Order: sequence, then structure tokens, then C-alpha cells
Amino acid sequence: MTEDLKTLQQRLAAFAAARDWQPFHTPKNLAAALSVEASELVEIFQWLTPEQSARVMDDPKTAGRVEDEVADVLAYLLQFCEVLGIDPLAALSAKIDRNESRFPVEGSEAGSRADEGPRHSHRHSPE
Repeated sequence: MTEDLKTLQQRLAAFAAARDWQPFHTPKNLAAALSVEASELVEIFQWLTPEQSARVMDDPKTAGRVEDEVADVLAYLLQFCEVLGIDPLAALSAKIDRNESRFPVEGSEAGSRADEGPRHSHRHSPE
């Protein structure tokens, strides 16, 4: 059974406390570490074609690397949220609500050109 986010945050906090790492777990440091780990995830996919990237989990060695980097990204994100008192699920839910209002289905580029997939631009990306 998968642990819930609060339990994982508590385990991460206990892990850091046992090693006296809390002084280093500032919002700035955690944000930087999150960025580094996200970059390590990107590095796995950097030179893959779209087709190769879709099959990345087929190779056990690469799949393990992807899972490790996803875990690192999530660990730092959860620690970041804990330090700042952010409920990550509530923040995500509120963001989805805002994006649903900002980007209605009718008239969307993806809706009108579904055969081409979504178009990504800074102007249209949910942020």
C-alpha cells in the first residue's frame, strides 16, 4: 500500500532530523535541490526521440533511473512544501481549478486540433 503524502513528509523530516540536516533545508536550498533533481530527470530524456522517450520504462536499468529521479524530485518538493507550510494537494487542486477557468475546453487549440496534440507555448501553458 502506498503511503500518504503527510506520512512521507514526516519520514523525510525524521530522516533529515536524524542527520542534523534541518539547518540546510531552507526554502532557497530546497528549491535549488528540486531544480537540480528535475534536471537530472530531464537528462535521461535529453537525446531520446519522442518514440524512445515513450518506451523508456521498457528498459529496467533506465526505468530504475527514472524512478529514482522522480523520487528525488518528489522528496524535495514535499520537503519544500513542509518547510513553507504548503499543502501540495490543495495547491494542485486550486491550480487545476484556476486553469480550468483560464483555459476552457471550447475554443482550445487542443480541442480544435486534437489530431495534432496540444501546442505548447509560454502564452498558452497552464502556469
